[in-house]
Amino acid sequence: MGEKLLNRIEIDPNIMLGKPVIRGTRIPVEMILRKMSQNISVEEILADYPRLTRKDIQAVLEYAAESVSVKEIRLTVGKR
Repeated sequence: MGEKLLNRIEIDPNIMLGKPVIRGTRIPVEMILRKMSQNISVEEILADYPRLTRKDIQAVLEYAAESVSVKEIRLTVGKR
């Protein structure tokens, strides 16, 4: 299931400077994730972007999960 969903995400250096976007749009994955992190509901996102589907939102989440599962994430503790 995940691979089919991931087909909804594309990376093209000629679209949005090569950032991952939802296929066939110029809507960056990052923007959808930020909206969700700000407690904007899927329903609100779909209303704001009528070309998107629930499967597109699922693909964004799947892409994010895959991205963090294959990379080492280093957190730096800064001085306050």
